[in-house]
Amino acid sequence: MSILVSAIGQGLIWAVLGLGLFLTFRILNFADMSVEGTFPLGAATAVALIHNGVNPYLAMLAAAGAGAAAGLITGLLYTKGKIPILLAGILTMTAIFSINLRILNGANLSLLNQKTILNGHLMQQLPPFFNTVFVGMIVLAVIISGLIYLLQTNFGQSFIATGDNPTMARSFGINSDSMTIFGLMLSNALIAFGGALVAQNNGYADVNMGIGIIVIALASIIIGEVAFGDLSLNFRLIAIAVGSIFYRFVLLLVLQLGFNPNDLNLLSAIVLALALLTPKLQNVFKIKKVIKGSVARHE
Repeated sequence: MSILVSAIGQGLIWAVLGLGLFLTFRILNFADMSVEGTFPLGAATAVALIHNGVNPYLAMLAAAGAGAAAGLITGLLYTKGKIPILLAGILTMTAIFSINLRILNGANLSLLNQKTILNGHLMQQLPPFFNTVFVGMIVLAVIISGLIYLLQTNFGQSFIATGDNPTMARSFGINSDSMTIFGLMLSNALIAFGGALVAQNNGYADVNMGIGIIVIALASIIIGEVAFGDLSLNFRLIAIAVGSIFYRFVLLLVLQLGFNPNDLNLLSAIVLALALLTPKLQNVFKIKKVIKGSVARHE
């Protein structure tokens, strides 16, 4: 039972990354590689501040601010510097690695004996692993509600229009560059916030903890879409959270079958690949069924 509760809690916490990447990957329609730098940036910022006596909640807000600043840099490189988005993200990610080393004053930093949002007095009263479920549900409720409200405003609709068709958006007087920069800032702020949350759950921050993060975030998005099919934008945000939990259950099942934990990134890539291939395979099977049905009728 504890393992299942832990998987649900992990899924809820990691779903923040999926929500952050959704803004760029699905709405703005490009993959932002800088998230592999902003995730450990958020973790490093929060852990370093908590280690120096700063309130954990303020440390998480600072982490989100650091992520937003990184997103701003990527956005400026892309919109003003005319650097391709993949390269702009890689440049930012590479620069952040050195920044994280300076923030942590080394390769990693522990939160041993430090107060975090997951080990406060209230959290200690909960059954084992329920603290991550409790915190994850509250954080996701706030973030999803905020995104639903934002995307329904005129500003949010302009943001969506920019991702759908930048040329048409500009013809309606929308500043597509500003919208792109805003999307990158908000996305990376959420990613960094998720990094701060995961670091507190793990009890440490490490400069290499961002490796493969984009695959994990994409898995939440893709699995949610495959599991629930066509949904409205609001329900797709909820589906991402559910997809993140499904993803954790799949990893738990694989590890319970005896696979080496060192192969986790390989397993994550395989799970994502299978999720991406599912719609294609479904279409192939449908075509085969139609052909067989047609042949049977003619016979």
